[in-house]
Amino acid sequence: MQSYNLTKLSLLVLEKHLLIRDLLTEVFREFGVPTVMSTPDPKIAWDMLQQFPLDLILSDWCPGLDGMAFLERVRQGPDSRNPFIPVIVCTANTEYAHVCTARDAGMTDYLTKPVSAKTIYSRICAVIENHRPFVHVGDFFGPNRRRHADPMFGGVERRLHG
Repeated sequence: MQSYNLTKLSLLVLEKHLLIRDLLTEVFREFGVPTVMSTPDPKIAWDMLQQFPLDLILSDWCPGLDGMAFLERVRQGPDSRNPFIPVIVCTANTEYAHVCTARDAGMTDYLTKPVSAKTIYSRICAVIENHRPFVHVGDFFGPNRRRHADPMFGGVERRLHG
């Protein structure tokens, strides 16, 4: 795995549970991330996003914290300061339908809890290494959901990769 200097990143952790929020904040500090803001409240997270230059959001999605509504506001809100910011959804929702819901809301990547520091670091590296262009099609706005070109698909709606 490529090693990255994360000492210039600013991160936001939107996480319902205090213990997990504190653990994630400490993991990011161990990675050398100097600015880690965290909150359990999507309204406060929104204010942080609007007020501070952030590079990445790690968002929970669980009962009592609607991470999908927050993500949709980040991507589609007319007053969103940075709709292109990478958002990693970190949740205990493990079903395929949940992954599809997050994908369709515009997430950049998906982590299922429990997570390790190594997994978190690898996802941050993946976001850095595999930047995907953003697309706006119908009511979707977010990173291109196609991660790989499929040579077997030649339909009229095939997107060109460049």
